[in-house]
Amino acid sequence: MFLRRNRRVVDGESYEYWSLVETYRTAKGPRQRVVAQLGKRPGFEAAHQRQWADLDRLLEGAPVGPTQLSLPAPEIAPAEPEPIWAEVNLAGLRVERVREFGQVYLSLSLWRRLGLHTLLRSVLPAGQEDVPWDLTACILTLARFCGQKSELHVAESWYAQSALDDLLNVTPFQVNESRLYRGLDAILPHKDALCAHLQRRYESLFGVRFEFLLYDVTSTYFEGKAEGNEKAARGYSRDQRPDCKQVNIGLVVTPEGLPVGYEVFAGNRADVTTVEEMVRLMEEKYGRAERIWVMDRGMVSEDNIDFLRGRGARYLVGTPKRRLRQFEAQLLEEKDWAEVQPGVEVKLIPHPDQASGEMYVLCKSAARQEKEAAMLALQCQRLKKELVKIDAALQARPLKDTGAIERRIGRWMGKYPAAERLIEARLVRNAAGAACGLELTDRAGPSEWARHAHGAYLLRTNCTELDPVALWKWYMQLTQVEDAFRISKSDLLMRPVFHQKTERVEAHILICFLSLVLWRTLENWMKCRGLGTCARQLIEEVAQVRRVDVVLPVRAQGEQTLTEVRLRVVTRPEQRAADLLDRLGLQLPTAPRCIVSGRRSGSIRDERGCGEVVR
Repeated sequence: MFLRRNRRVVDGESYEYWSLVETYRTAKGPRQRVVAQLGKRPGFEAAHQRQWADLDRLLEGAPVGPTQLSLPAPEIAPAEPEPIWAEVNLAGLRVERVREFGQVYLSLSLWRRLGLHTLLRSVLPAGQEDVPWDLTACILTLARFCGQKSELHVAESWYAQSALDDLLNVTPFQVNESRLYRGLDAILPHKDALCAHLQRRYESLFGVRFEFLLYDVTSTYFEGKAEGNEKAARGYSRDQRPDCKQVNIGLVVTPEGLPVGYEVFAGNRADVTTVEEMVRLMEEKYGRAERIWVMDRGMVSEDNIDFLRGRGARYLVGTPKRRLRQFEAQLLEEKDWAEVQPGVEVKLIPHPDQASGEMYVLCKSAARQEKEAAMLALQCQRLKKELVKIDAALQARPLKDTGAIERRIGRWMGKYPAAERLIEARLVRNAAGAACGLELTDRAGPSEWARHAHGAYLLRTNCTELDPVALWKWYMQLTQVEDAFRISKSDLLMRPVFHQKTERVEAHILICFLSLVLWRTLENWMKCRGLGTCARQLIEEVAQVRRVDVVLPVRAQGEQTLTEVRLRVVTRPEQRAADLLDRLGLQLPTAPRCIVSGRRSGSIRDERGCGEVVR
């Protein structure tokens, strides 16, 4: 049930009055009916605005007074200076309408403190829609932040089970699948404005300078044929789903892990071909000042290096493993190594061509060496096992036509390419010329080089920095991009994509991008307050906070009439969660809000007076 404001114009003069309206379901959909006409409510509008004024300030981090969330309903008389005591029938006390509060309150605080509500309100002007598009975009992003998979589930279940109806003043009956889909369509054209706004907020909140930009590419796959998406195609799947169509997503983040921008590419597009387009887009948005681009070896080609150098950009990139062989002598030397951390050493090597202005950073890791050696040993073991099976089959039944056997050997060699370089398999023939077995030998040269190359990798840069330790630390910041991909896919459920149209898919990715922004903002907020960077733990702790309605049957002193008072309260978090919120400076609403009170005499209850009022 909710209150509806009605307005009538008679003889040019406007009159307002209020109705108590109930929404109910029918076979043809939801319908509404008037339960009671409440007439004019003097001062109701002013009280209604006042009761949420402090909530807005609280969500945006502004200081509030001790009565910050005392939300008296207009039906209740103003509190007297002296307390009013009443008897409570404990046998009739009950708790109703338990809703999720902690997660949505935290995510809404992040949304407001980033100023996204202000920006979207300006670029999405209100029209005749029941729910403003900026609120629809907010609902979509908060739902994704809270781990909701689809708009259908948000509309049918999750929104009604959360406390967002209180926080956003949008009833569950106003949130439906069609409105959420239209909200996706409305927000997509403003992607560039959102990215530009976030850049300004990063600068003001965390002092980000955008001197370093980290770039990498991931993919997300579709459920369904995706015939309406021109970018959906089969390609190299990082999700181990080569059977599904996908799109590639290029993401740019700062060393702090804050997402700066992204682009959606065709699913069959090679990573190395996306660099020029992404660099141009970032320069259009943030200027062509000297900036250091950090990229993994999958993005590197000589054309890309020439492109970056031609635009005056600095770069620090990984190199293909095969180039490491050119620096075998330096790798085997024991001098000039600098220890970055226990088990990791780096060395600066001049480029053979001094005019290029480039340098190489040779790196080796003991832990990585052990891991790569174990992986190679496992590949060799599996390949030899399959080759031994082929040998046994040939010994049992020699074959003159060896075409099928050679194809079988080639198939297994192709499956284990690293082991294939170390193992040589030769067919053994009998006196009749038939293949009767396999002779397996280890290649000594490649085996020796593989042993030295394990755990070693090479970086390439044209930066003026001469400290290999600093260069290595810059490159290791690429883990921020990988972690962003992991959060987007695991925590924010970006995959799989159920939308089929190109625009809807890009809008879905934009919402996932905004929810990633909230997540990374929370991590940096925690880091600034000395709480580490594990946002996942904080979210799990805060998720235990609920919003409940406590119904109290009361009787005032000197009266026989029973009154039923419904108080909307927020549960107190556990001490651990309360300490975390206190360190963040995030206050939860503490004072109860009286929703409605009703009177009953004896066992007769006035249903119209006791009906719950939810705005």
